[in-house]
Amino acid sequence: MLRAAQAAERLGFDHVAVGNRVLESGFGLDADPLVLLAAVAGATSRVRLLTSVLVVPYYRPVVMANQAATLDVLSGGRLVLGVGTGWNPEEFAAAGVPVRERGARTDDHLGAARALWASRPAEFEGRFTSVRGARLGVAPVTAGGPPLWVGGHSEAALRRAARYGDGWYGTGVDAAEVSRVRRRLGEEVEVERFALAAAVFLTPPGAEAVVEAPGRPLGGAAATAGSVVAELGELAEAGLTDCTLWLPVAGEQVEQAMEWVAAEVLPQLG
Repeated sequence: MLRAAQAAERLGFDHVAVGNRVLESGFGLDADPLVLLAAVAGATSRVRLLTSVLVVPYYRPVVMANQAATLDVLSGGRLVLGVGTGWNPEEFAAAGVPVRERGARTDDHLGAARALWASRPAEFEGRFTSVRGARLGVAPVTAGGPPLWVGGHSEAALRRAARYGDGWYGTGVDAAEVSRVRRRLGEEVEVERFALAAAVFLTPPGAEAVVEAPGRPLGGAAATAGSVVAELGELAEAGLTDCTLWLPVAGEQVEQAMEWVAAEVLPQLG
C-alpha cells in the first residue's frame, strides 16, 4: 500500500483513497483509514489523502474530530474526509451502533466535528452529542478543518452534503447523474465552489479483475485509453471535479495499472 501511494505520487496522480471496513470484507486488508493514511502521509509529500469513505457513525464524534485534525496537521493539510452513513448491518452490530440511526448520527457527528474544528472553545448541542466549552486536543492546520466530501445519491445525502460538506462524493456515476446532482446542489450551495467527486471502477487493458466491481466500469467492459478519456471528458463536462479510480486488480498489479493510466490517459486530459 505504501509503495502504491508513492507510485501514485511519482506518476502524477492527485490523491490516494482508502476505504473503511471494520470487519473482514474479502477485498484485502481492511485497515482503519485514518491510521493507514497517517502512514501514507509519512511516506509521501504531495499527494492528497482521501477517506473513501469514512463511516461516520462508527466513530465517537470528538475522537473522530481529533483524529482527523491530527492527520490534517501531520500531512500538512493534505487530508480530505470523504464521509458517509455506512450500510453494513453486521458491522453496525459489531460496533454497537443501531443501523437505523446511521443518518441521524452522521448529521450529529459532522455538526460536532465542524464546531470543534472551527472554534476553541467549541459549543455544540445535538441529538447524540453535547459539547460545551471544549478545546479539541489538536487544532487542524486547515482553517475550519479538513474538507468534507459527503457521499451518497439519495435526497437525504444531498441535503447532508449541502449542509455540512465542501463537496459531494458519488460512486459509479455517469454524466447524467453528475448533471442531476449538480442541479440539485445548485439549489442550496454555490456549486462553482463545491467539489463534485466520484469513485469510478476501471480494469485497464491487460489486467485481470480479481473482484467484481460494484458498479458500471469506466470506459466500458473492455476499456481502452480512448474510451476512458472520452468518458472522463463527459463527466468533466457535466461538472465532475475529482475522480477516484477504483482498480479491482491484484495487489501486485496495482502499480502496473496506475502506470498504464499515467502513460495512456493522463497526457490526454486537460
